[in-house]
Amino acid sequence: MRNLFVRECGNYKTSYKDDMKLFGTKSEIVKWLFLFIILLTLPLYVSNYWVGLLTLCAISAIGAIGLNILTGFTGQISIGVGAFLGVGGYTTAILTTTYGLSFWVSLPLAGIVTALVGGLFGIPSLRLKGLYLAIATLAAQVIITFIISRWDNVTGGTAGMVLSRPSIGSYSFMSNASYYYLSIIILILTVIYSVNLLRTRVGRAFLAVRDRDIAAQIMGINLFYYKVLAFIISSFFVGIAGALLAHYTMIVSPELYNIHVSIQYLAMVLIGGLGSILGSILGAIFITLLPVGLTSIVDLLTAYMPNLYQLFSAFKEFVFGLAIILFLIFEPGGLAHIWHNIKNYFRVWPFSY
Repeated sequence: MRNLFVRECGNYKTSYKDDMKLFGTKSEIVKWLFLFIILLTLPLYVSNYWVGLLTLCAISAIGAIGLNILTGFTGQISIGVGAFLGVGGYTTAILTTTYGLSFWVSLPLAGIVTALVGGLFGIPSLRLKGLYLAIATLAAQVIITFIISRWDNVTGGTAGMVLSRPSIGSYSFMSNASYYYLSIIILILTVIYSVNLLRTRVGRAFLAVRDRDIAAQIMGINLFYYKVLAFIISSFFVGIAGALLAHYTMIVSPELYNIHVSIQYLAMVLIGGLGSILGSILGAIFITLLPVGLTSIVDLLTAYMPNLYQLFSAFKEFVFGLAIILFLIFEPGGLAHIWHNIKNYFRVWPFSY
């Protein structure tokens, strides 16, 4: 029983088997099980409004993990996430609304279609990097949003399309709680896959390409293959997130996938922490809940100074940009680095020496 509460105080691996373990101690298993129980019971003691917000956080985290695989682990910057979300959303909308397919069939197909589109726009990554690659992905944002807004016969044009919530037999995921559980389960599967991906040959190749692509090529790593593969895997998760979001909001429209959405997802991985799965989740929660917190503050201030409502509303956009700048300057490791520092402090506390 006492072994369940043993704290890990160092990295003392004596075999490859120990090094490959996901959980170093039994106490880690207990902590993750405790977190899992909290996630499952949250709808029981929080309001329906907060369940909806947490569902959006879970969906955003799936997309942020996908982007972090590309940007944080492979070093390929992308500003076209909003468009790839749109590909996933419109794919499931067309398959379920126009062709009558089930959500459970359209969801993986949305990820696959988005992965193919992402791989297509990832081809220039062999010759482009940095700012030039960012401009190429920005072109993807412009091209895809132009297509979905002009292809009226298929996408409905600027009017968009209306979807329905998924169902299993006679049971429909109409309530926020039911859709929350669906999103959380897919998020957990995404985390498990991503953590294990980075422990494989492919994940190590991604890290090598990110750190020193020329040295990686000399070592025999096929840059073109792994860069395009990173775009494909990343886009698959972004497409899944786009499909989940489309069925949650029950509408898809071109303005829902503009460049501002791409900037938001890029901010998630920057603030959460580049190259961190946990950082992707923390960044998604931070960016999703930040407007809610700022709106509450603005409403509170407006109650005392109603004449300054427009100024306070503009202040929300200012705080969003300021948060990104402050994290880049003072904590480039993001929220994940802050969390690791807290863990390391208490790992040896109270014997800091």
